[in-house]
Amino acid sequence: MDAPELKLIAAALDGDSECFEMLIRTQSRTLFAVSFAVLQDRAEAEDVVQETFIRAWNKRRSMRDPAKFPAWLVTVARNRSCDLLRKRRTVPIDADAPEIPDTQHAKPDEQAEGDDLRGRMRAALSKLPEQHRTAVTLRYLEGMDHLSIERTMGITNGALRGILGRALATMRKTLGPTIEAYE
Repeated sequence: MDAPELKLIAAALDGDSECFEMLIRTQSRTLFAVSFAVLQDRAEAEDVVQETFIRAWNKRRSMRDPAKFPAWLVTVARNRSCDLLRKRRTVPIDADAPEIPDTQHAKPDEQAEGDDLRGRMRAALSKLPEQHRTAVTLRYLEGMDHLSIERTMGITNGALRGILGRALATMRKTLGPTIEAYE
């Protein structure tokens, strides 16, 4: 974490509302990705992000180390998401979940094949454990680098590599026939 980011976090934790708003802008996407990886529900994930920032504002004076603040935010969001998931007690990803429409123009046959592949990808992702799903979401859907993911999830480089390796191997087994059909 660079010095300007640490200064921003320190100022926000001291009660500077403008700096805290900047933190919201810089951290909300990551928190959403973590929450969505657990909940697979856009509205619930957005609520978790909002609740996380409210809790952060209310607890800002108890934070001693600004460098640990981003990881603390992710932990709060992940824990709240897991709490909601336990309360819901349903399958994390609905295979019929609505999806963001594709803006590219495809032929009807190609679009149907793409929809089928995306559905199978969502289903394979849903079968992963929560930590694996979070790591895959941050790495491949959010495009975060390994160091950022390690800090966000509070794990070591070796642990992250193991998690990603196992997650991708599981998805390859699940999607093997599907992927071969599209090659």
